[in-house]
Amino acid sequence: MFGGFFELKGYRKPVLVSSTDSVGTKIKIAIALDKHDTVGIDIVNHCINDIFTSGAEPLFFLDYIATANLVPERIESIVSGLAKACKAAGCALIGGETAELPGIYSGDDYDLVGCIVGVVGKDKIIMGKGIVAGDAIIGLPSNGLHTNGYSLARKVLGETREKLDVYSPEPGKTIGEALMEPHICYYQPLKPLLPYIKGLAHITGGGLVGNVPRSLPKGLVAQFNSRKWTVPSIFKLIKKQGRVSTAEMYQVFNMGIGMVVFCAPEKASRITRALPEAKIVGEVVKQTGEARVIIDNKGYRKDKIA
Repeated sequence: MFGGFFELKGYRKPVLVSSTDSVGTKIKIAIALDKHDTVGIDIVNHCINDIFTSGAEPLFFLDYIATANLVPERIESIVSGLAKACKAAGCALIGGETAELPGIYSGDDYDLVGCIVGVVGKDKIIMGKGIVAGDAIIGLPSNGLHTNGYSLARKVLGETREKLDVYSPEPGKTIGEALMEPHICYYQPLKPLLPYIKGLAHITGGGLVGNVPRSLPKGLVAQFNSRKWTVPSIFKLIKKQGRVSTAEMYQVFNMGIGMVVFCAPEKASRITRALPEAKIVGEVVKQTGEARVIIDNKGYRKDKIA
């Protein structure tokens, strides 16, 4: 057979939701450390989070691994991460492709791409249309960079084994360990709370500034107070060591918030009681300027401060 099969049943007016993405240059860290068992977790959880922002349940996942040299032990390690993350989310891993391309890749280089398909009932789709001024903004914590911002992180912290093995008291672990923390999946903890949620934003490349406005109706702004959540120390290290501006940090990294939840203020405590690690980090306000995101009273637009 040349294709994967999945039987869809039990849904009223089902709408399929799909997404595809790659692990990006986090792969360079994995190669330097010769640690490949978590990059599969990264790509599965990234893709699940993306489709879950519309309320979709993950159905099945396919992977694509391209490499210069086919090393069976490495492929097995990558696939073990894929299988582990799919099993945890109840998502079927139905196939994939492994390509040996020495004319494109060289040395130990490889790339990992994933494609996910999920489903949501037409009347259950989350689009953020019901979000209004006064709604609460809840942040679910990240454990680090997840799968975004590694080009800047590698430039600042380095990507050789020698530099990645350095212990840093700020993350409380080696630089490599901090950078390889797997992408968190928010699907399982948030799924039971969907009836109370108006909108979701997965904070990936572009940070809060680039991703939050995608879930907001026109004329509204997300106003954040950074004192309401803990910024992982790896970000503080990157900012300090690379002399990176606060504006650039918020436009590149998730800065400690992996998923943003919008809900009515009276529903916020219900969500935070169910998820003690979640924090109310801001509120939705009416837009008065060009900025769609305000952090600590500074207005941010994509790629610049308003």
